[in-house]
Amino acid sequence: MAILEVENISKHFDRVVAVDNVSFQIEPGKIYGLLGPNGAGKTTTIRMIMNIIMPDSGRITIFNQSMDDTLKSKIGYLPEERGVYPKMKLADFLKFLCELHDVPAQEADQRARIWLKRFNLLPMADSKVQELSKGNQQKVQLIGSFLHDPELLILDEPFSGLDPVNIDLVKEIILEFKKEGKAIILSTHMMDAAEKICDHVIMIDKGHKVLDGPLDEIQQEYGHNSVQLEYGGDGEIIKQLPFVEAFNDFGNFIEVRLKDGFKVNDLLKAVLDRVEIFKVETRRSTLHEIFISLVKGGEDDA
Repeated sequence: MAILEVENISKHFDRVVAVDNVSFQIEPGKIYGLLGPNGAGKTTTIRMIMNIIMPDSGRITIFNQSMDDTLKSKIGYLPEERGVYPKMKLADFLKFLCELHDVPAQEADQRARIWLKRFNLLPMADSKVQELSKGNQQKVQLIGSFLHDPELLILDEPFSGLDPVNIDLVKEIILEFKKEGKAIILSTHMMDAAEKICDHVIMIDKGHKVLDGPLDEIQQEYGHNSVQLEYGGDGEIIKQLPFVEAFNDFGNFIEVRLKDGFKVNDLLKAVLDRVEIFKVETRRSTLHEIFISLVKGGEDDA
């Protein structure tokens, strides 16, 4: 059962169409990637969901009702534009955020310290927020988005400003929330990160939804049969094969995309007596590649 339904929402700013007739549903226990390049309309869509701005048309239903203040304790929100109270002590800031969602003070203090420890920030609990690095401020705001234990978590660019170790930690925590049955919307332009964690993908470009479905189904339907080869010899032989649709030479290896209906065995049979093969690796198309192919296809059709 969907806990969030977005139905045909649109938003214009003067003559610019930021979001155009976008619809999707969010169910509990899944991670949804709201993906697209900067300026695609992701943040505008999220702001309409959070009732920060109103859609020009369409409808948004959360927990079977329109968004209002009674639902805010059920929702955790990390906005794209971060905001902290710089002169507050770190622990006090988190307790304040927690109490805004009706969590008792003592419990808020316990929760804050548990999460500060998880993010290696507990020694800084009595430091002012402004004294923290930008990366640590980002971690504080992430903690603030889920400290009150929401059912729906909306994270706008959650990996921004984090180092690789903390990106992995945030991914780990998001997966834990999924196991708890929470619904998570992960808005990002980092499609490689989304590909590793999302169950379902919603792609937006220039305000239009271009893709919406389970990740596995999308990669099966829109992906291409790609093969990476480490080889010795003349790579031009491979490039000229009639069933090779795309060819990229990286110096130490080549990557080829085969036309529909052809397999890696067909490629190997054609080249084994002409070049020396050191390594073969097949892979599915990435979300980035699928997105680029869809966008370019749309431009060609325009």
